[in-house]
Amino acid sequence: MTKRVLLAGLLDGIAMYVWTAIAHMVLPLGEAGIKEIPNEPAVIGALRSSLGDNSGLYLFPGMGLGPDATSQQKQAAMAQYSQKLAVNPSGIVMYNPPGMQALAPRQFIAEFVKELIEALLAAMLLAQTRLATFASRLGFIVALGVLAAIGTNVSYWNWYGFPLAYTAAYMTTEIVGFVCAGLVAAALVKPATAR
Repeated sequence: MTKRVLLAGLLDGIAMYVWTAIAHMVLPLGEAGIKEIPNEPAVIGALRSSLGDNSGLYLFPGMGLGPDATSQQKQAAMAQYSQKLAVNPSGIVMYNPPGMQALAPRQFIAEFVKELIEALLAAMLLAQTRLATFASRLGFIVALGVLAAIGTNVSYWNWYGFPLAYTAAYMTTEIVGFVCAGLVAAALVKPATAR
């Protein structure tokens, strides 16, 4: 891997990180599709009473299965699950017990590392192509961004009912991040024949 590709990946990661910060702190993209719970104290009390210190991602209604459920028990529960959904609300709760720090430094570091890895991989993949024009190199990186944005966001909308506004906002944030990275990578990473 050449120094130019590493430099492109580093600068791409910084560009993505800056864009993500703007999208979440300045623009309304980070809040799209998210609502506050009415009568929050009662809901928080019920969650605290039920879950205590057990952080995790909870799906409701549950299937009523234990961790050692057999394949037959799972099939029977799945057959009855539609009936549960017909008469009960459903959703996902990400629960953290009291004490979680908002906007902790580790969260910012983890976000930067994630975007740096994405950017380095994108720059490395671009370096393997023979795309001669700036526009084609930019398009390649943007296509990677579209793949990344579709990867989880559409599945969360489809399977878990995430709001369409949330899904569109997070896909937009991801794709624009790759546009920012692509502008840098397309300028720095030239095809093998041009080097």
